[in-house]
Amino acid sequence: MTADRRFPASVYGRGVEPDARFTLANERTFLAWIRTALAFLAGGVALEVLGPDLNAALRLAASLVLISSGVLVPLAAWVGWARAERALREGRPLPASPAGAALGAAVGVAGFLLILAILFP
Repeated sequence: MTADRRFPASVYGRGVEPDARFTLANERTFLAWIRTALAFLAGGVALEVLGPDLNAALRLAASLVLISSGVLVPLAAWVGWARAERALREGRPLPASPAGAALGAAVGVAGFLLILAILFP
């Protein structure tokens, strides 16, 4: 398949083809973020379904934080994959990703809400 027929053209139409090992590593990283998103979605749903003894409002808030993070992570993963692939193709340093810090904050907020839900049933 030629570069002009690969999707997305905004990524594959730039620079030169990098070593396949780097492209495959970038794809594995993308898939790891997708697995993380699935875990966040499953955790949010499980919390709402299996945590009926907790404060309902706080439990719902924590569930929504986890589920909304699970919805946003694939978008961040796609953007991160495209940025890294472009950098590889153009011979530039790999860009930093703020996604890890954002997910850490989401876990912290959800955890804090759960502590409150446990302490104040």
